[in-house]
Order: sequence, then C-alpha cells, then structure tokens
Amino acid sequence: MAEALVLDYVRTPRGKASPKGSLHSQSPTDLVVHLQNALVERTGIDPAGVDDVTLGCASQVDEQGSNIARTAALLAGWGDDVPGATINRFCASGVDAVGQTAARVRAGDLSLAVAGGVESVSRVPMFVDRGPLWSDPATIKRIGSVHMGVAADLNATIEGFTRAELDAYGLETQTKAAAAQAAGAFAGSLIPIRPTESSPGLDHDELVRPGTTLEGLAELPPAFAELGAQGQDAIALGAYPVVDAIEHLHTVGTSPAMADAAALLLIGDHAAAERTGLRPRARVIGAASTSVNPVLMLTAGQTAVETVIARAGLRPSDIDVFEFAEAFSALCLRFRRDLDAGPDRMNPNGGTMAMGHAFGATGAILVGSCVEELERRDGRYGVAAVSGAAGLGVAVLVERLVDA
Repeated sequence: MAEALVLDYVRTPRGKASPKGSLHSQSPTDLVVHLQNALVERTGIDPAGVDDVTLGCASQVDEQGSNIARTAALLAGWGDDVPGATINRFCASGVDAVGQTAARVRAGDLSLAVAGGVESVSRVPMFVDRGPLWSDPATIKRIGSVHMGVAADLNATIEGFTRAELDAYGLETQTKAAAAQAAGAFAGSLIPIRPTESSPGLDHDELVRPGTTLEGLAELPPAFAELGAQGQDAIALGAYPVVDAIEHLHTVGTSPAMADAAALLLIGDHAAAERTGLRPRARVIGAASTSVNPVLMLTAGQTAVETVIARAGLRPSDIDVFEFAEAFSALCLRFRRDLDAGPDRMNPNGGTMAMGHAFGATGAILVGSCVEELERRDGRYGVAAVSGAAGLGVAVLVERLVDA
C-alpha cells in the first residue's frame, strides 16, 4: 500500500463573516482559485498532473453550490482533465476531504491530489440551505435536533463546568492566537489577499483580539439562553433528560467566531514527490469518522480522535500536537481533561474561537497547522479533529517525516 504524503499546505487569512469583513468581496471560488494559483507558484507543479481536487463545504448552495471544487479547478485554468468533488460533513467537511483523499492515495487510486475546504459565511450564511435538519419541524422533533450553542450549554451543564472555567479557556485561546500571530507563526502557509479596487485585501487572521481580558469576557451575556427559552431547551431535555435544566453559560467569547476562508493541501505518494521534486513534510497515517447522539452532538470530534489514535496502536500520550476545532469552551475543557492534553499540546497557537471558524475550511486548516507545529517543535505525531452538526466527527492522524 502506498503512503499518503503531505507535500504542501496553503490557506487564506480568516476574515470576519460579515459584510464588513475584509474577505466579503471575495467569492468562495475566488478564495480557492487564489490558493490554487499559489500552490502552482510555490511548488512548480503542473496542474495537469493533479488527479483530483476534493473540497469540503458545509453550505452547498448559491455561490457554494454546483460542485465548487470542479468550478474552481476550471476557473484556475487547471484544464478540462482535472476532476473535482465537493463533500459535506458539516463543520468536519475539510478534515474529511483530507482524510478521504489520503485514503485514495494509499489505495493507489490517486498519485497526486489536492484536498481542502472553503466557506464564505459572509456571503453564504449558516442554515441558508434550509435543509430539513434546520428547517423542517417534523425532522427536528423526530431527531431532537438543537442549535449547536444549546448543545454546547447542555454539555457544559452535564460536565459541571463553570462560567469562570469557560471564560478562562476563551482568554487562553485568544492569548495564544495573538502571540502566534505576532511571532509570524502562520507566515509559511498564509497566502495574503492583495488589495484591489474592489477589495481591501487581508494579510492576517482578522478575528484575533489581542486585548481580550477575563473581565471583558465576564461581562458578556449568555448567547443561547433566548434560543433555549424558545423551545430548544425542551427539545434537548426531552431527548437527553439526564439534567433538570440547562445552564446557559457560553457567550460569543467562548463560542467559535464565524469566518470566511479557504485552505488546500497537496497530497501525493512517493512517486508524485519524486516527479515534482517536493520534500514530503508528513504522512497521513489514517482518519476516523464517528458519530454520537445528535443532541449532545459536539463530543464526536473527541470520539474520532480517540478512535484514530487507537487504530494506529498509539495512546494520547504519544501525540505531540492536538489541533481540535474549538466548538465552544466546554468541549475543549472536556477534551483536555479526558486526553490529558495540556495547553502546550492542544491548540498551542490558539483555535477557532480566536481565529475564526470557516466551516468547510476549518478542518483542512487544522491538518496543515498540525504539520507546521510538528515541524516547529520537532514532534512526531499530530491529530486534527472537528465536531460537526448532527453528532458527526472526523479526525486525521499525521506523522512528521524527517529526512524524507
């Protein structure tokens, strides 16, 4: 069986998911094409030699509909012979695209491929696809589907986490992200969007808030109490009656910030590395896709991490870097506690609560960031994972290569 090697990784900055955000003027295909051009420029690859392009995207409608992976490949001038596929596993779409592509390389179906993700939340807002999971009362009642924020508060209540603990994690991730950004930790992969007449451009992650304080976080009101009072709490408690009432503790400061972004990884086998002259940076050992109760929902990313580590015959203590999508503070505290993943190993440069969550792109960003951090600290194993809606989770396990 072939090895799936990470040959390069690029991403855009993460912009605020708002009409006032610096990437709002960029369409989702603009973001992907920008990175495709950067990959060619950085690596010298012939796009005609790419066997497939697979992108994760959570809201596949309007500008993100009609198989954006194939559309972007055509717009980038990669030729008629380069296929493309767009997959949806909600917030775990990007990490799943990497995992699926790596599996196909290991199986010999692909030699050189691009995997990643994209989401322009400012242009294609969350829930705009109006799928039955969000908009059909009968489906919601039958499944017990609730908003992710209500699920986060349910998890915090079950685990007994306090508001102070959640806020402390929110401060920690902002502090890490600000320090990493100031130190230029992302310079190797971040491809700036240059200013034009129609775009202000962006050369950094726009959502990082260096001035965040515990006092400021403590003043923020609960973000999901009103949703809970409108019937969401009743749905959650009806499906999971282990607690009498849900404590609404998460705020905008302890929730993932919505963002616009794209990310791409170049993945190939050893033959592709030799053809392109690129030095393999890591190999993808494996991936795990899991699911849990759709009301608890957000624990699935951790379950996927535990699964992929066990399949590889490793233990959590063997992992040098965990890049875990910060789907609310409570899930991060649970992850850290259960896997004994301290601040030095888990999201060492901050996470999605500080830098932004661009649904389909986030998982690909986490895999690439994991490889970069392993290189910085001379580590060996890293895991990137994301929890998604309806109780889905995906994790990818990578091993840094030395003298490949």
